[in-house]
Amino acid sequence: MDLKMNGQVAVVTGPAKGMGAAITRAFAEEGVDLALFGRDTGAIEPVAEACRAMGRAVEIVACDVTDAAMVEAGIARVFERFGRIDILVNVAGGTGPIGKSGIETTPEEFDEIVSLNVGGPFHMIRAIAPIMQRQRYGKIVNVGGTFGMRGKAGRLSYSSSKWGLRGLTKSFALELGPDNINVNCVAPGMVAGPRFHTKVVPEMAARLGITEEEAAQRHADDYALKRVSTDEDIAAATLFLASDVSRQITGVDLPVDGGWAAL
Repeated sequence: MDLKMNGQVAVVTGPAKGMGAAITRAFAEEGVDLALFGRDTGAIEPVAEACRAMGRAVEIVACDVTDAAMVEAGIARVFERFGRIDILVNVAGGTGPIGKSGIETTPEEFDEIVSLNVGGPFHMIRAIAPIMQRQRYGKIVNVGGTFGMRGKAGRLSYSSSKWGLRGLTKSFALELGPDNINVNCVAPGMVAGPRFHTKVVPEMAARLGITEEEAAQRHADDYALKRVSTDEDIAAATLFLASDVSRQITGVDLPVDGGWAAL
């Protein structure tokens, strides 16, 4: 599908694997040049090479998104090379403690995941927004999660951080809208990636004494569409919100979860 994005420049955080890699490749297929931000530049390189093979210009930037100074330096480097930034996709994030109650969660664990999942996007938007304001154009897509829409026992830190990201999205949407900048959030549910197949499904199968195939089906049965999302599903939703097809949409949370958040 030609979304008329050819020649645009996108900054993507967390592009090395999973949905981040799928999003990065999807942008490259639409003709978008890329600046890829992450701590492990070696892990990013294979994705970057795949995008270069499609004819795209790619800049890899070593950056910890929780470090505001590193973010600002990285964005300055990207702007120096490309002369503009049209799109920002904040994928980088973490899961935090799993299976711990809020009382069991340490202050350090809570602060760490909030700093990454809320502070990282804040630093990135704060550094890029002035460039987009001067251009009078920009698309910002934050990758949240459905636990930031319904909450989840045993995932207090992660859920809190994704609720915070929703507030960040809506406030920036209001502040940057007059400058023709759209700010939205994609909220994946369970995604059938490496963690799902190697951790989530085997743990459920062992706990319930069922096969892994049965465990995977139990997850799918939780959703209206009776299937688990893929990385490519998340990439498609991100492309939609980063293109002018969605020019009149801002400040929204778009669940990509097969209907889980709606049930």
